Amino acid sequence: QVQLVESGGGLVQAGGSLRLSCAASGLAFSIYGMGWFRQAPGKEREFVAALSWNGGSTFYADSVKGRVTVSRDNAKNTVYLQMNSLKLEDTAVYYCATSWQGRTTPRTHPSEYEYWGQGTQVTVSS
Repeated sequence: QVQLVESGGGLVQAGGSLRLSCAASGLAFSIYGMGWFRQAPGKEREFVAALSWNGGSTFYADSVKGRVTVSRDNAKNTVYLQMNSLKLEDTAVYYCATSWQGRTTPRTHPSEYEYWGQGTQVTVSS
């Protein structure tokens, strides 16, 4: 079965950095678009970043643009989210997900994603 496993979350001070990873198995990873979303307590899940099957096309939410970089290594079936200059408002559970529709053009809505990981907690402290 399809599995997406996020890792790399944790507690970090404001201004710090984290690199999230998402390892995929059970699917032809290299032909799917991939995305990262986050959900803070009491809030809806929101789009963070996404990229096409080969990483040639990326898209970022305005809230993270310039601070976050999404990338992938298809040989390792892994997608990454490098987050720099972290802010208190970045605190959330971060999820990765696959998008067949987004294989060439990154998608931003959760309904355009099929498989989801269990999430990894990112907490930014002051």
